[in-house]
Amino acid sequence: MSTGAAPVRLLDAASAAELHRAAAKILTEFGTSATSPELLARVAGSAADLSEPIRHQLRPVDTDDGLFVLRGLAVDDTGIGPTPAGWATAGDSGAVHDIVMLLLATVMGDPIAWQGQQNGRFVHNIVPAPGHEQEQTGASSDVLLSPHTEDAFHPGRAHLLMLGCMRNHDHIATTAASIRKVRLDDADLDTLARPALPILPDDAYTEARGFEGLPPDVPTLWRSADGLTLRFDPAYTPLERATPGHRAAYRRLEAELARVSVAVSLAPGEVLVVDNDLVVHGRVPFKARYDGTDRWLKRASVRVLGRDTRPPAEAAEHGYGQAAVEAHAA
Repeated sequence: MSTGAAPVRLLDAASAAELHRAAAKILTEFGTSATSPELLARVAGSAADLSEPIRHQLRPVDTDDGLFVLRGLAVDDTGIGPTPAGWATAGDSGAVHDIVMLLLATVMGDPIAWQGQQNGRFVHNIVPAPGHEQEQTGASSDVLLSPHTEDAFHPGRAHLLMLGCMRNHDHIATTAASIRKVRLDDADLDTLARPALPILPDDAYTEARGFEGLPPDVPTLWRSADGLTLRFDPAYTPLERATPGHRAAYRRLEAELARVSVAVSLAPGEVLVVDNDLVVHGRVPFKARYDGTDRWLKRASVRVLGRDTRPPAEAAEHGYGQAAVEAHAA
């Protein structure tokens, strides 16, 4: 895994101040970052008024890296308070940054929330949680969080994933690997483009894991008009059901993604934007202290209207009974 630099887009001081003023004004008006229809409407209106320099830096991902780091925002390490002990107790911790994330997400597309995750909030707090150290979820710490497509089990998953850094004293890296960088032969590409295995809901979706419908088989790779895309979550893919040939092709894809993976250690205020159809992301293991100084990220998910980067057959999937709520649905 390389520690090479990810593409960086820099917000100038005036743009950063503009975003903070807009977010602070909304927070003052509503007193919380907990989303309501009224708050979301205000976010949409404020996002529409943001200046062209901000909008330019939030243009679509435009390299085969499939990601960029937005730099220039500030976080006051003292002012944000201690890292929450878990998402359930986070409440309005870092609330103004929740609204900044919503503003950024709204410029890029339509933020989404999941009814079955973090009480339906549009911005999630990603922090280590006691008792979850070994899981394949964002609350883990002791284990490598395997590279995966965000919410790969669901046809309505985000097109863009945003990870905003609040605190990262230990320089813990997010890993990222783009399908556009891998080298696979045509036989493997053809094998992995066939719907042979399901992707099951991860441990963060308790209700979805109890869904009684038959899990649909889905392709791992897809040749879109724009190029190769992927849908990948090995921790929740029952590879033991695959044929030996399919399993071998999947393992070669895993090895290639590991070869091209980069480590991105975010600093406070930086926002990693990942194209969820091109890039799988994960996290290196670390030892959580649970003393209020652990790594703390804000996560937002964004759909982009009109994208044609997924198989049409996904429209028929049941999504394990989970429904996404769009912030600005017409």
